[in-house]
Amino acid sequence: MKTPFIYLDYNASTPIDPRVTDEMLPYLTRIYGNPSSIHNQGLKAKEAVQKARQQVANLIGANPDEIIFTSGGTEANNHAIIGTAMANKVKGNHIITSAIEHPAVTEVCKYLESQGFSISYVDVDHEGIIKVEELKKTITNETILISIMHANNEIGSIQPIEEIGKLAREKGIVFHTDASQSVGKIETKVDQLQVDLLTIAGHKIYAPKGVGALYIRRGTKLNNLMFGAGHERGVRPGTENVAQVVALGKATEISEEEFVKNTEHMKDIRDYLLKKLQSLKVDLVVNGNLFKCLPNTLNASFKNVDANNLIYELRNNVALSAGSACHSGEVKLSNVVKAVLTNFEHAKGTIRFSVGKSTSKKEIDEAALLIANILED
Repeated sequence: MKTPFIYLDYNASTPIDPRVTDEMLPYLTRIYGNPSSIHNQGLKAKEAVQKARQQVANLIGANPDEIIFTSGGTEANNHAIIGTAMANKVKGNHIITSAIEHPAVTEVCKYLESQGFSISYVDVDHEGIIKVEELKKTITNETILISIMHANNEIGSIQPIEEIGKLAREKGIVFHTDASQSVGKIETKVDQLQVDLLTIAGHKIYAPKGVGALYIRRGTKLNNLMFGAGHERGVRPGTENVAQVVALGKATEISEEEFVKNTEHMKDIRDYLLKKLQSLKVDLVVNGNLFKCLPNTLNASFKNVDANNLIYELRNNVALSAGSACHSGEVKLSNVVKAVLTNFEHAKGTIRFSVGKSTSKKEIDEAALLIANILED
């Protein structure tokens, strides 16, 4: 009998929830008007966009007029960081971020450095948590923006965003968080977190790829990245992708309604997975702190194992992500793995397991068996 494919890479991307597909289908077939048009087709499309904006706002405790739809998390991060930098450069040119951000933040910061901005990268501790005291010391009179991810995509470490947000507000500094990994998995309310800008990526919460949102707190100033007609309150020009926007709205609605059930299930499955891996005849190290971690994420390192080779061997049966890449025989570790793990014998064997709301214990049993068969060969 053919072994079923087991997907354990939900932090990379999620499948589309069938209910999301059903919700978006009419806007791919029957309701095709431009939301800016005043005829019946356009008004139906506009109503759908407005509903989705409210659904997204509900999930994060925002006002609907503070939600701007984007093409995904990368665009939202670019707009938040570059837009804020350009809007506030008369006040200063200093930006603070962390050493373990996603490339959708670090590459933006590198670009701004080439434009004359000064970037500080704050380190994390051995659990992958930002050092708030170090961040405090990094703030200067020139600091105009702090951008720290809510939860890390590789080891799942949850950052002290509320504490940083309070500090930023006291200093009058704009605060952005990339919440692509945290939305739908842990509580993510903008007022509690005290953020001015927050990024959402649709394909991390069972919506399609190619859609996301940027929360912009009322009164927060940022320059546009693109120019055109006055769509999205004049912030993001271009006719809205109605079907994708509707999909994101439905996905956030489901996330809110099923939040407790899904988070409890994911944590249960994640912990079950850890027990299965610990039962194998391998030297295993868990990276980060599972008590300060996304409920669906387990980052583990196997001693004297090449993670990329293991993942390649499993490619037809199990989906996983590695914490390193091999180029011309040289192992290159990710910034996150470098920050939390210094033992090279374990580092090159780093694998991220990320489960989803439908992952079953049976799938975990099968995945563990497949891993064991390869490691014991």
